[in-house]
Amino acid sequence: MRKSVVAIVGRPNVGKSTIFNRLVGERISIVEDIPGVTRDRIYAQVEWLATTFNIIDTGGIEMGDEPLLVQMRQQAEIAIDEADVIIFLVNGREGITGADEEVAKLLYKSNKPVVLAVNKIDNPEMRESIYEYYSLGFGEPYPISGSHGLGLGDLLDAVVDYFPEREDNDEDEDTIYFSLIGRPNVGKSSLVNALVNEERVIVSEIEGTTRDAIDTKLHKDDQDFVIIDTAGMRKRGKVYETTEKYSVLRALKAIERSDVVLVLIDAETGIREQDKKIAGYAHEAGRAIVIVVNKWDTVEANEKSMKEFEANIRAHFQYLDYAPIVFLSAMTKKRLHTLIPAIKLASENHAKRIPTNVLNDVIMDAIAMNPTPTLKGKRLKVLYTTQVAVKPPSFVVFVNDPELMHFSYERFLENKIREAFGFVGTPIKLFARRRQ
Repeated sequence: MRKSVVAIVGRPNVGKSTIFNRLVGERISIVEDIPGVTRDRIYAQVEWLATTFNIIDTGGIEMGDEPLLVQMRQQAEIAIDEADVIIFLVNGREGITGADEEVAKLLYKSNKPVVLAVNKIDNPEMRESIYEYYSLGFGEPYPISGSHGLGLGDLLDAVVDYFPEREDNDEDEDTIYFSLIGRPNVGKSSLVNALVNEERVIVSEIEGTTRDAIDTKLHKDDQDFVIIDTAGMRKRGKVYETTEKYSVLRALKAIERSDVVLVLIDAETGIREQDKKIAGYAHEAGRAIVIVVNKWDTVEANEKSMKEFEANIRAHFQYLDYAPIVFLSAMTKKRLHTLIPAIKLASENHAKRIPTNVLNDVIMDAIAMNPTPTLKGKRLKVLYTTQVAVKPPSFVVFVNDPELMHFSYERFLENKIREAFGFVGTPIKLFARRRQ
C-alpha cells in the first residue's frame, strides 16, 4: 500500500527546509554503499508513531512573472497536486503578509487538507500572537519552532489524522501487480498498449503526455495482472517530467504497490544516470525487478549486439545482477512474448519459501566448502538459518556473534542460496542475529 504524501508549502524564508530537516531527522533512509546505486535526497520518509509517510519540501511560492519565480511556483503547485495533506507554513514573527494570503488562495483551490503551522514561536509568551492566523481560514494554527523542535508532535498528529483510510485490497491475492518505471519517453505507455492489445492509454512521442497514473487489468497465460502505469502528470506538461523530484515521487507511489517492477531502458539512447537512480528505488524497496530494453527495433539488432548491451547493463547495474533482461519493441511487438514469462518467474521467486531443513543443508554445504572467517582469534559459528519473510525472501542466520559476519561472507552465503534455489528476478535479504 502506497505511503501518504505531505508537502510543506509557504512563501520564502518561513523555515520550510528547517522544518523538513527536523521532521526527517535521523530517520532519513540510509542507503547501502552498493556499486551502481546512485541516490540523491529527492524526497524523504518520516516515521511518526506507527505511520510512515513521504514528505517533500518546496521552494518558496512567490507571485511574479520573473522566470525563477514562475518556476518556483510551478514546482510548489506540483507538490500540492501530489500531496495528500499540505503543511502551510507561515512566519510567526512577521504576522500575515500579502504573500501569505496569495499562498492561501492557491491552497483554497487545491481542495486538499491543509494544516496551518506558525513557525518561529520559540517561547510560550509568543503563543498569544498566533490567533491572528485564524483569519487565513484553515482552522486551528499550530505554534511550532523549527530551530528548537517545539510543537512538532502536535503538528504531526494533526497531519496524520487527515491521511486516507487504508482499504483492504479487493483483488485476488494471486493477481500480480507490476509497474513500469523509467525516464520520460522510454515507451511506458506504448508497452501497456502492446500488452493489452488495445489503445487503453494515450501514446505520444512528446515527453510527459500521460495525464494520470492508470491501473489496467490484464489476463494472460492463465494469470491475472494489474499494470500500474507511472508515467503520469496531471496538469503542467513537461514540468512534471523535467522536475525530477516529482517524477521520482510518482514512481515511488507505483513501486510501493507493485509485486514486480519493470525498469525500462531506451535501446536507442542507451543507459543514463537517471535509469540507475530510478532502478535503485525499486531495489531498495525490495521489489522483484525485470529490466526491459525497449525500442530494440531501432538498433541494428543481432545476437552479438544483444550480448554487448546486456554486458553494458550488468556493468552499470551491478546491484541488479539477479534481474532478468528482456529485449523487445513495444511499437512492433517484436519479442513481446518474452516479457510475461519473465514477470511471472520474478513474481513466483519473490514469494518463494524454502523449507528450513533444506535451507540449512545448503548453508552447511557452503560452510564446508568455504569455512567461516575469524576475527581477532574468534571464529564465526553459524548455528542455523531460517526464512522469516517473503516479498522479498528474507533469511535470518543465527550465529554466535553477528560482529563476526563480514559482508563478504554474507554475500557468499547469499550467492549459495541463489545457486541452490534460483530467486531469479528478486532481491533476497540476509540478517545475522545472535541466538538468544
